[in-house]
Amino acid sequence: MTSQVSSPAEQADAAVVGEQRKPGGAKDVRRLDRVIIRFAGDSGDGMQLTGDRFTSETATFGNDLSTLPNFPAEIRAPAGTLPGVSSFQLHFADHDILTPGDAPNVLVAMNPAALKANIGDLPRGAEIIVNTDEFTKRALQKVGYAASPLEDGSLDGYNLHPVPLTTLTVEALKEFDLSRKEAERSKNMFALGLLSWMYHRPTEGTEKFLRSKFAKKPHIAEANIAAFRAGWNFGETTEDFAVSYEVAPAAQAFPVGTYRNISGNLALAYGLVTASRQADLPLFLGSYPITPASDILHELSKHKNFGVRTFQAEDEIAGIGAALGAAFGGSLAVTTTSGPGLALKSETIGLAVSLELPLLVVDIQRGGPSTGLPTKTEQADLLQAMFGRNGEAPVPVVAPKTPADCFDAALDAARIALTYRTPVLLLSDGYLANGSEPWRIPDLDELPDLRVQFASGPNHTLDDGTEVFWPYKRDPQTLARPWAIPGTPGLEHRIGGIEKQDGTGNISYDPANHDFMVRTRQAKIDGITVPDLEVDDVQGARTLVLGWGSTYGPITAAVRRLRAAGELIAQAHLRHLNPFPANLGSVLGQYDKVVIPEMNLGQLATLIRAKYLVDADSYNQVNGMPFKAEQLATALKEAIHD
Repeated sequence: MTSQVSSPAEQADAAVVGEQRKPGGAKDVRRLDRVIIRFAGDSGDGMQLTGDRFTSETATFGNDLSTLPNFPAEIRAPAGTLPGVSSFQLHFADHDILTPGDAPNVLVAMNPAALKANIGDLPRGAEIIVNTDEFTKRALQKVGYAASPLEDGSLDGYNLHPVPLTTLTVEALKEFDLSRKEAERSKNMFALGLLSWMYHRPTEGTEKFLRSKFAKKPHIAEANIAAFRAGWNFGETTEDFAVSYEVAPAAQAFPVGTYRNISGNLALAYGLVTASRQADLPLFLGSYPITPASDILHELSKHKNFGVRTFQAEDEIAGIGAALGAAFGGSLAVTTTSGPGLALKSETIGLAVSLELPLLVVDIQRGGPSTGLPTKTEQADLLQAMFGRNGEAPVPVVAPKTPADCFDAALDAARIALTYRTPVLLLSDGYLANGSEPWRIPDLDELPDLRVQFASGPNHTLDDGTEVFWPYKRDPQTLARPWAIPGTPGLEHRIGGIEKQDGTGNISYDPANHDFMVRTRQAKIDGITVPDLEVDDVQGARTLVLGWGSTYGPITAAVRRLRAAGELIAQAHLRHLNPFPANLGSVLGQYDKVVIPEMNLGQLATLIRAKYLVDADSYNQVNGMPFKAEQLATALKEAIHD
């Protein structure tokens, strides 16, 4: 997944790499190196489920893949309208890929709104499969079509496949005791069957999934399976689809190991459970549901057998308050949220800084400000994570770069929190949270040892020889204070938000003590051990592209394209945003130009300019969608030659 070998497939649309003609009039099979498919329809058409099932079978087949689910912002927009369009894009290949792809090779449009909302992203020559049953006069007028695009010649530049999906589905299910409305709901399974035939996807997993999903309604399960098989058979028998396609497994893309498809939120949840086991601590999650972070709460609630306790609080403040209380009690404590919730949690994060207790604050960033774009992605909480508290309240900041990397980032954040006794902010985003890719399941011996030693007795001797416990006496290496479990005899100590006296933890208003404690807390964060920044360089490169978080995939894909075209450019990606890696300043000084692409208005660039006095160039986008590789490649090429 992180190979730096340039691939021609990252530079152009899916290429035909072979063709096989079957004897006896059977349909041709063409081999492709990669394909980008987008399923689109009304938010009630099951496009996310359809895309997820196609993705799961693609992962089982062994392709590398990357996905981009795109949800409507409204809970239930009016049916057939542009705001109600839901889509799921999947890029899969026989080699290492990094993004969900710039432009779909195939669009499955379940209604006119889905076609109109997505046609602008398709290159000429792309395949379009439309459900003709939905192209009624009323449905066309609802989205502003004066005439049917299926008949007015506007789609002549595409390979159009008009398919009456609803009619064919109802016909396939006529033997089932279902109303027409119930039967129509299975049209997404018909479409999934057709696409599974077109691209030779396995089918057993989907049929097993449907029987499990509808275990309490076996007749519904069998109806969906019948629709799925009917779609497959339609592709096999209809004359409209003369060719099917094969994309070989990505045999050389991954290190040897056992892989599964995983989303960012699922990987993060697994990382938190793993961290608690490696620390030998119970995991406590205090959370309030908020898009797009809620899936972490849902997932962790399933794992009580691993000592996980989940608390769905009445609001964001109660969620983090409960988590901080759990940290005081000796748990690995976590709270999850998105941007608006992070703002509400800021006072308690400041309290955690003062108490110097380990606490993981997970922020799945989304478009803002305020409620903003709940289902769209953004990277605009970095400055809030850095400075969004009153007073001097420094907090480490960690950001994963891919969906699978969310697992490792969770372990890293837990390491910092437990070792240095501090709250840690983990910045994921909606693109990572909902997107998915293959993840190699790690061996147990690869996991870090996160065990901690709780205070068990006195740690300080007074001038008169009395042995006492000082809750703010620090480890000389990490500056972490001892972690004393409430109820341990002899370790009674004072907590609270008022400034502490150095060592004793008693309330102190002494100016010199406050100055010392502020500087000590900052020194603790500055002294956190993080790996040096690794640079992917080529000899002669004078331009460095620096990124953080989910921009990794688009940046890396763009860099590959430029290098394949003969351009010289270097790349580096930050996981640790506070503190920065110790060698970051020297790395930046090696290049004539530094370009920082971000899904905000230049927040990392602001920090880099302020700290290192480097005149970094910002390249920014805040449209709720991830960067496209071609878009970035064009901008970076201009920067190289500017």
